[in-house]
Amino acid sequence: QVLLVQSGGGLVQAGGSLRLSCAASGSIFSISDMGWYRQAPNKQRDVVASITRDGSTNYVESVKGRFTISRDNAKNTVYLKMNSLQLEDTAVYYCNAQILAQGRVYEYIYWGQGTQVTVSS
Repeated sequence: QVLLVQSGGGLVQAGGSLRLSCAASGSIFSISDMGWYRQAPNKQRDVVASITRDGSTNYVESVKGRFTISRDNAKNTVYLKMNSLQLEDTAVYYCNAQILAQGRVYEYIYWGQGTQVTVSS
């Protein structure tokens, strides 16, 4: 069984910073892409940032220059450092990872449990 467990998040004032973490555990053979998504109330879940195993990153335009995605392959963990937070960043944030589990032939996408990020004025 493979699990993604998130930590971090919470309430922060506009302009503040938060860091999210997401650790994968279980019978993991390898992890390729990892990423962060967010879902605001009454909106669909959208990608925020992604990172390949070798560290190549992509960001949605609205967070470029403010958010940084990183990963520690030895710890099977992905991070999202969020600076200069804005009201519109308020959402539930989810991590995901493309994982080849031990004994499997294909990779599957696994999701974290979600964590609330609320930015106040």
